[in-house]
Amino acid sequence: MDYNFDWSVVRDSLPDLLVGLLTTVEISLIVIVLSMLLAVPVALMRMSQISIVRWIAQVYIEIFRCTPLLVQLFWIFYAMPTLTGITLPGFASAVIALTANLTAFMAEAYRSGFQAVPIEQVEAGQMLRLTTFERIRYIIVPQALRQQLPVILSLNISLFKDTALVSTIAVADLMFIANNISAETYRSLELLSTAALLYFVVAFPVSLITSRIERNMMNKGQRTKTGPSVLARMVPGTRVKTA
Repeated sequence: MDYNFDWSVVRDSLPDLLVGLLTTVEISLIVIVLSMLLAVPVALMRMSQISIVRWIAQVYIEIFRCTPLLVQLFWIFYAMPTLTGITLPGFASAVIALTANLTAFMAEAYRSGFQAVPIEQVEAGQMLRLTTFERIRYIIVPQALRQQLPVILSLNISLFKDTALVSTIAVADLMFIANNISAETYRSLELLSTAALLYFVVAFPVSLITSRIERNMMNKGQRTKTGPSVLARMVPGTRVKTA
């Protein structure tokens, strides 16, 4: 292979690449927080006994699960202004598209976790005279998050990598800046390799940390006995009431 590496271009471009990485992390954090919150009502709608509510949630989930993320991104950035007359900046379009996509996948993960919560725990919550909202908040959601933690963490890490697609709508993320500099310097190998390394440097430690948290939570869950008395300690201000 007759190729002369020139890593000086990476040294000179590193400040700009780090600015792009900061934008990538910012988009990822916003999308992850929004999706984790929005996925809860979508998952509950998906489990609703009301057919129309259940079907609305299912249609939404299947649309975003069964179409490419790049198409969704282009549709929101290029096509939606044609329908609404409102032109969104690239950053906002990226956040909306990625959030809508991740929420669909996250909702299915939540739904699976909700349905896996033992019925005995829900019945124990009823014995404690908890309302439906309190059972969801204190019993169902925490149990579902613990059980589905591997899936949730995998989705979040995948989202971080998928943010590279926002460069296609001129969002100045890490990939966009790396592509621009490589086009100017003709040093694609060095710059794109550095970009890949920066993605890895962020994603890999997070993966290790979250895996450790997952193991700790799973071990704690295995040691926890279910029942009204234990659930009473989980829910602030509640006492077991006899009939």
